[in-house]
Amino acid sequence: MSDALKTTPLHAQHVALGAKMMPFAGWDMPVQYSGILDEHHAVRNAAGLFDVSHMGEVAVQGPDAQAFIQHLVTNDVSRIVDGQAQYTVMCHESGTAVDDLLVYRLAHEDWMLVINASNIDKDLAHMRDVHGAGDWDCTLTDLSDQTALIALQGPLAFEILGEVTDAVPADLPFYRFVAPEAGTFLGCESPIVSHTGYTGEAGVEIYCTPEEAPRVWEALMEAGSARGLLPAGLGARDTLRLESGFCLYGHELSDEITPLEAGVGWVVKLDAGDFVGAEALREQKASGVPRKLVGLVVEGRGIPREGYEIASGDRVIGTVTSGTQSPVLAQGIGLGLVENDPAYTAPGSALAIRVRGRELAATVAKPPFHKQK
Repeated sequence: MSDALKTTPLHAQHVALGAKMMPFAGWDMPVQYSGILDEHHAVRNAAGLFDVSHMGEVAVQGPDAQAFIQHLVTNDVSRIVDGQAQYTVMCHESGTAVDDLLVYRLAHEDWMLVINASNIDKDLAHMRDVHGAGDWDCTLTDLSDQTALIALQGPLAFEILGEVTDAVPADLPFYRFVAPEAGTFLGCESPIVSHTGYTGEAGVEIYCTPEEAPRVWEALMEAGSARGLLPAGLGARDTLRLESGFCLYGHELSDEITPLEAGVGWVVKLDAGDFVGAEALREQKASGVPRKLVGLVVEGRGIPREGYEIASGDRVIGTVTSGTQSPVLAQGIGLGLVENDPAYTAPGSALAIRVRGRELAATVAKPPFHKQK
């Protein structure tokens, strides 16, 4: 391992479990433990435990916190209340994506933004530029190094969580969170437990201090062992999100791709105010979004990979942004940006993916893919 790589507070746990480690976004992260297929199926059928402490967290606090975030992101944060989270996107003035993120409202003057690990420095610079360009009575504080994040995902996640605490309601609504009183959640001082995730399954994401993370991890592993819980790495995290059709920054969203093109236009509230990039997105919507993200299922053998051309007949109409072998379908699946024409984007449309001189027959399908089995 390079000395330049960072390690999460759970690095010792990963090594003890025999994880295969790999560099990711400057971190030494587990890619798999028992195997990507085993871990993937555990999350779909029981539960998996992920270390996502490499993610970034930023506190926004002060009288203008809500107004600043409203200007920063595409979604309408005025619609959420204390104890609620929201998925959204930050954009450049051009309308292309700086990053996708989660917004947590703890109180009117106390918010937390959760950003992608590979974009922490870039996102902070963008936030500070936007903050500096206005007269905002609020502060931005990078909490990334002070925060560990553990994701417990799967249909048995809340059952397992109930074995270690009664501080989190078993019926916690989707995209809601609780901040249990000090000491009531595995002895943590000020945890946040949210019903969110990146797998397409029920589950929670647990924010705590780096010092508390090993205790939380070990307690959940012990409670879930009899129920089929497995530790899961970045490999299964990616196959799970692809089966669910979730965007990954740098693939489906990027500095060159707008949220309207990426199929997350539902988080772009053009009537919510003058957010950064709003004018460009209004123009794109009015003139017609040129590209659209579609789901692809390969007929027969073959896996679509990022960068492969997507064709209709003799005409190249787009590019694969992500692809893998679906563990549930046992077929190649992918996401791709294609020309925004119903002939290419309607579910059931027949397309081809060009792979080293040959073509894979593919059908446009609406994710989540695994729900179609």
